[in-house]
Amino acid sequence: MGWKRLAAAALAAGVAMLTVPGAAGAEVKEGLGHEVPAQGYHGKPPGGDWLGSYEWRGQRVWCVQYSLLAPDSSQEYKDGDELLSKGGVPLSHEVAANISYLLLRYSGTQSADEAAALAHLLHSWTAYPDPEHGVHLDPTKGFQEIAYDEAFHYAQLANFGQSQQAVNRLRDDAKANRGPWAAKVSAPTKEQIIGTPDTWVVDITKPDGAQVAGVPVTVELTDAELEGGTPTGDLVTPTDGGALSVKVVPTGPNPSFSVKLDSPADRPKVQVPQNNTAMQRIVTTGGEKKLAANAATTAKTAPGAVKVAKTDEETGKAIAGVALRVTAADGSSPAKRQDDTALTGPEGQPIVLQTAADGTAVVPDLRTPQEICVIEVAPVKGYEEFFDPNAPPKVCGKVEPGQTLALALTNKPDKPIVPITIPAGSEGAGVVAKASFTTEASTGGLVGFGGVVLVGAALVGLLARRRATARR
Repeated sequence: MGWKRLAAAALAAGVAMLTVPGAAGAEVKEGLGHEVPAQGYHGKPPGGDWLGSYEWRGQRVWCVQYSLLAPDSSQEYKDGDELLSKGGVPLSHEVAANISYLLLRYSGTQSADEAAALAHLLHSWTAYPDPEHGVHLDPTKGFQEIAYDEAFHYAQLANFGQSQQAVNRLRDDAKANRGPWAAKVSAPTKEQIIGTPDTWVVDITKPDGAQVAGVPVTVELTDAELEGGTPTGDLVTPTDGGALSVKVVPTGPNPSFSVKLDSPADRPKVQVPQNNTAMQRIVTTGGEKKLAANAATTAKTAPGAVKVAKTDEETGKAIAGVALRVTAADGSSPAKRQDDTALTGPEGQPIVLQTAADGTAVVPDLRTPQEICVIEVAPVKGYEEFFDPNAPPKVCGKVEPGQTLALALTNKPDKPIVPITIPAGSEGAGVVAKASFTTEASTGGLVGFGGVVLVGAALVGLLARRRATARR
């Protein structure tokens, strides 16, 4: 809630007002403050000096021309130009900035001591002695010429609670935090992920570049929300002098962050009584100007991943060393990484991975959502027979934000080779041979084998004939 709205809330809550007699039956309502002993001047009416606010037509106001008539609700006012001194002189830049800040920060105070301190400072800065322009401390002067005796009133405030201390505190606060202010919003520098909070920074700075503490600001978000789940909020800058850090959760591709606040005007404006030069000019909770700042960035969905498992169709065991190509949905173009670059290998073609010892291969950091296909490039040993290079094993699926897509491919193993055996009881029984034969052998070579049996129909016939010849 801004300071201006705080002031309105204070009035709505029913700040105690005192009704006192006024000229020609007019109603003057004193607001919050203290009545201190009067400064003497020619024609001074009975009673003390009121240091505090007034209520004019339900609005809290502050007077800036000491000793002129207090504002009453029967008096018409109109917007005037910038605030001048009682002698009609433009205020210095520093004084104008001080007043603007104090009106913004303290015009809605609910402390009588602060209200008295604010009124004291306003009169000190606007009704100071200026003989050249007809404003004097001479007590023989009338109400239109008398200056505000700052030292006298400051001494009187020592008898009213913490009013004197409030004067010192408000003066120091104005000097430290007066405007003009500047507002800036900074988006995070790293890539934003939809659904993941990150810190945005709001800087409200003074002319010296230091942060302004305790400033109410309103934030409005687009394609984003605060951690509480709302797109707007009222926040306050830290009191330790640091920048305001805000956690923001992107909800769309183009998150933006706007901040609005009331800041001190460069020079405060006044309201002028119509056709009545004897009545004081007034200032209200105005004295502010609107500041706004904005920053925007882009956000992506959370990256996803693909995990492929390659197994034996019959046993379910993992198959290691299988080459797999990762592509987009069309099966030929590369998939996309999270940064939108193509997922390619050294030659610029869709990347080829190899399954690990556990039969899996993982592809991380993929753009989401995205259709992904995994295609077997070539079979490993033991799985060649059923591999069709014109229609290799292939599996596809959609990678969702922040998820791992699990895919599975199976390979059918080659058919086992049936061994050729000699029936039991035959000569040479028990010897097993595979389909590897020879039809050439030398006589000398065979003699050396002795009782060794050679497998093959041609060799068996040859051996029988040689035995028959030997018996002759």
